[in-house]
Amino acid sequence: MSNAAEVIDLHKWYDLGSVVVKALRGVSLEVPKGDFIAIMGSSGSGKSTLLNLLGALDRPTHGEYILGGQKVSQLSDEELSEVRNRLIGFIFQSYNLIAQYTVLENIELPLLYRAKGGGINAKDRERVRELAAMVGLGDRMDHRPFQLSGGQQQRVAIARALVNDPEIILADEPTGNLDSATEEEIMGMLKSLNEEGRTIIMVTHEPAVARQAHRQIYMKDGVIAGTGVFPGHEAV
Repeated sequence: MSNAAEVIDLHKWYDLGSVVVKALRGVSLEVPKGDFIAIMGSSGSGKSTLLNLLGALDRPTHGEYILGGQKVSQLSDEELSEVRNRLIGFIFQSYNLIAQYTVLENIELPLLYRAKGGGINAKDRERVRELAAMVGLGDRMDHRPFQLSGGQQQRVAIARALVNDPEIILADEPTGNLDSATEEEIMGMLKSLNEEGRTIIMVTHEPAVARQAHRQIYMKDGVIAGTGVFPGHEAV
């Protein structure tokens, strides 16, 4: 099985002037296509830094990141943006929706970035509507975020993450602001997407949520301190 992503001896340092914070201290990880990983760890363990690097939102200080068969360090900022837009969908704990935009307008944002201000075509517009319906918001397409519950806002974020048909979905605490019933609903959606063949990499601090992934990665002090595999899934 080929890899969706791979990091090799990844380091990330932040120079704060009087001190250098070593957020990652040599992380190596293979993520096969179709995997579902939960990254866990306490605050400051490096899990969010790792997710940002996996999302090509930042560059490592040292080490190599291979995404879609390409070495991220060798890509220009423009090339990196294109790869990120084509291969990765993002889901955030805080939803990151634009308050003045409707459900449809929020979902179509990645398409507008891809079009570089040129607008989107009728086929793309139809895909946006189909995704809104798929996540159960077909009757709320003209609503704005303040008119939606937390669970509904996260569904918008999931639809937005899917609009460019990405291979990898990065989810940062996707259930962190949700009640238990809505958490179950959102996790059900993520598991369904994984069953369709999408790779899911999720940061969470909730063991019950992490157990629903194929395996767990435990971060501590900027390194991978342990891994886990659940019954029914092969170790990798």
